Amino acid sequence: MVLNEVSSWLANAEGVESIQAVVCDLNGILRGKRVPVGQVEKVLKGGIRMPLSIAGVDVWGEDIIGSSHVFASGDIDGVCSPTGRGILPINWTLKPSAVVPLWLFKENGEPFLADPRQALAEIVRQYRELGLRPVVASEMEFYLIDAEPDHAEPPISPYTGKRLDSDAILSIDELDDFGEFFSDVYAECERQDVPADSAVAENGIGQFEINLMHCDDPLKAADDALYFKRIIKGVARKHGFAATFMAKPYGLRSGSGMHMHFSLIDEDGRNVFDDGTAEGSDIMRHAVAGMMRGMAESTLLFAPHYNSYRRLRPDTHAPTSISWGYENRTAAIRIPGGSHKARRIEHRVPGADSNPYLAMAAMLGAALVGIRNAWEPPAPVSGRAYLSELPRIPSEWGSAVTLFENGPIISEIFHPDLRSMLIACKRQEIAGFAEQVTDFEFSAYLEIV
Repeated sequence: MVLNEVSSWLANAEGVESIQAVVCDLNGILRGKRVPVGQVEKVLKGGIRMPLSIAGVDVWGEDIIGSSHVFASGDIDGVCSPTGRGILPINWTLKPSAVVPLWLFKENGEPFLADPRQALAEIVRQYRELGLRPVVASEMEFYLIDAEPDHAEPPISPYTGKRLDSDAILSIDELDDFGEFFSDVYAECERQDVPADSAVAENGIGQFEINLMHCDDPLKAADDALYFKRIIKGVARKHGFAATFMAKPYGLRSGSGMHMHFSLIDEDGRNVFDDGTAEGSDIMRHAVAGMMRGMAESTLLFAPHYNSYRRLRPDTHAPTSISWGYENRTAAIRIPGGSHKARRIEHRVPGADSNPYLAMAAMLGAALVGIRNAWEPPAPVSGRAYLSELPRIPSEWGSAVTLFENGPIISEIFHPDLRSMLIACKRQEIAGFAEQVTDFEFSAYLEIV
């Protein structure tokens, strides 16, 4: 924002006392500082500093024990510069405020490539060198839940006063029940320039999906997904609910995904996946091949948390095999039907709990490796892709970390700083979960064994 735009914003920021200067960490969590509104110009001029290690703290916000990015390096600061998104208004809190998205640079001005947004920017830059521009869209699934319990419980309908008790896929009545919530969501999305499209009731009790419209700037598309999640959570609290993007909040209900669609356009604006046929072009198949070869080692970025692996189960509308197919929602990679002019790839592995920057970078990065090497994919799958003879997506968190650590394609996509920070972060989180004894475990074994 230029100075006159800042002055105009300040003049109209009635009731705003502070702004949030934030960066996104590797878990997709915003971290930063509350700054008096009078210092907004300082923030927009890059006057905020934060430790580079903030990108790699664990999901609880704890430093990584023994990390070379913390005490061994003196826990050095980075420079936090605006991403160009400007000032995003927040109107669902008790007092209005605003957020300024930032990203991390080193002291010498170089991008800090362990910042997930910087990692995606590097992939986009490599596409630009080839004269290609990715066009990306996301489908965002989430659950509305009761705000009171400390476990997932379906919400009470504001219209009927009754607790939801059944799946209601594509139910118009359920959308009507929560109509005021959705009206506020769309209003906040418009204020923050998040291109929210159609909303549907999904498979689970209180589960919904809102599509974000396609965008030829992957950085903005990932920004949109990140801030959309924050809008949903904030507006839900305003209406007396909670919202969760956990991959699997209910053990026996549908999980929540963040399906990503993408195509590639050249410098003339032509979709290079389109060859005039239903099969798609050679470059599309090369992209598919790269995504398939990189899928096992990329799974940590699509399923980054302990809970993520509850979603990746057979016959649950989530993929379990490393496979692709035309109009096949049981495959990990789907080529949607429709006009050949809109030929695109849908990646169905990312959970709603994944970091949009890293999931997008993994998808686009692996596709780029496949394109550069002109790899060919195996035959597309027809019918049920949960077959045992197909190669499997990792189904366990620890093995996904190991595959990420040793992955040759991952090493082409991501900087060593990001890889080492994420591996250390996830191993610390795994250790944290391993130390917990659940109520179910306690009741199962207490007087039996």
